[in-house]
Amino acid sequence: MTTPVTIIGAGLGGLTLARVLHVHGIPCTVYEAESAPTARAQGGMLDIHDYNGQLAIEAAGLMDEFRGLILEGRQAMRILEPNGTVLFEKSDDGTGGRPEVQRGDLRQLLLDSLPDGTVRWGRKVSGVRALGDGRHEVGFAGGGAVTTSMLVGADGAWSRVRPLLSTATPEYSGEALVDIYLFDADTRHPAAAKLVGGGSLMVPASGSEIHAHREKGDTLHVYVLLDRPLDWFAAIDFTDTAAATARLAAEFDGWAPELTALVTGSDTAPILRPLYALPLGHRWERKPGVTLLGDAAHLAIANGEGANLVMLDGAELGKALAAHPGDTAAALADYEPAMFTRTLETLTDTAALEESLFDGEAPEKLAEIFAAHQRSA
Repeated sequence: MTTPVTIIGAGLGGLTLARVLHVHGIPCTVYEAESAPTARAQGGMLDIHDYNGQLAIEAAGLMDEFRGLILEGRQAMRILEPNGTVLFEKSDDGTGGRPEVQRGDLRQLLLDSLPDGTVRWGRKVSGVRALGDGRHEVGFAGGGAVTTSMLVGADGAWSRVRPLLSTATPEYSGEALVDIYLFDADTRHPAAAKLVGGGSLMVPASGSEIHAHREKGDTLHVYVLLDRPLDWFAAIDFTDTAAATARLAAEFDGWAPELTALVTGSDTAPILRPLYALPLGHRWERKPGVTLLGDAAHLAIANGEGANLVMLDGAELGKALAAHPGDTAAALADYEPAMFTRTLETLTDTAALEESLFDGEAPEKLAEIFAAHQRSA
C-alpha cells in the first residue's frame, strides 16, 4: 500500500499536521500504536499560548471550537513559599493569553475534525527503512507495511522514525514528575482546594517542588517534581498508594502541612514520569521524504512550551507541504530550518529561566517575574 503523506503518531502534533493537510485538501494517513483514542489517560491541563499554540489552532481552522474547550478561571495563579506564605496571586480576567484546556479534550477536538479512517489505531511500528528516491517503508507489529513518499515521525520521545535522520537518543534529565489526583476536592479535600484556588499553584524550590492545577470535574491534579536518580525512584512501590505518598511527602519535611497534604491526600496510586530530553539544539542533515516534529525532534523536560511547540510544528509542516504541492524537498527546506531555530530559541530561554530560579530563592524570584509581567500587561 502506498500513501502520499504518512504520519506516525496520533498525538497533538501528528493530529494538527493531519488537520492542516485536510484543510488544504492533501490526503494523509496517521498510524497510532494505541488501540483506541481512550486507550490511556491523556494527561492534564495545557495552557495554549497566543504566540504559538493558538497560531496552530488557527491554521487548523478550529479556533471557535477551541474556545468552547477553555476552562474559565484557570489562568488564576498562586505562588507560595514552602512555609505556606503567599508570594504572588493573580485572578483570571480572561486576558492572559494562555487559556487552559484539558489535553484529552484538545486531542479529541482534533480527532473529530478529521475524516473517518484518517487515523489507523493499533498499528505499532516495528521498523522503518529507506527505499531510495525519498520513499520509505513502514512495517507494523503483527505484519503489514506501507510505502510512503513523505514520512513524518510524530511518535514522541522514543521515535522509531528518528534513527533515519539522527543517532541522538533521549537521556534522563535527573528529574522526574509524579502525578497525583485528588477527586471531589471542594468537598473531600477542602483545605487543599482552598490552597490551590481556582487555577494553578506553584511552590518552586531547589530539588523538590509541588505544583497543582484545578482541572474540570472538581479534580486537583498535583505534580511533584523531584531531582533524584532513577535508582531512588525504583526503590518506591508506586502501586502502594499510602506508602508511596508517605515516602514522597517525606522529601518535603518542614514544609507547611497543607502543602504536604496535597501529596498524602492522593486518591489514586501516584504515577511516576521520569523526564528525558534530547540534546538542546538537536538537528539533522536534511534527507528526502522524511522529517520529525514535536518530541521526536526536540524532546525537552517539562517547561510550559511543549504542547505549544508540538502543535506549531504540525501546523507549520502542513502549511509548508501545502505551499509546495508535490515538492517535499522544498517543503522541508522551509519547515526544518525554521523549526530548528524556533525550538532552540524557546528552549534556551526556558532553560535559562529555570536555572536562574534555583539558587535558594526560587519562590521569590518567580513571584517577582510574574508580578513584573502583570504590571507591564
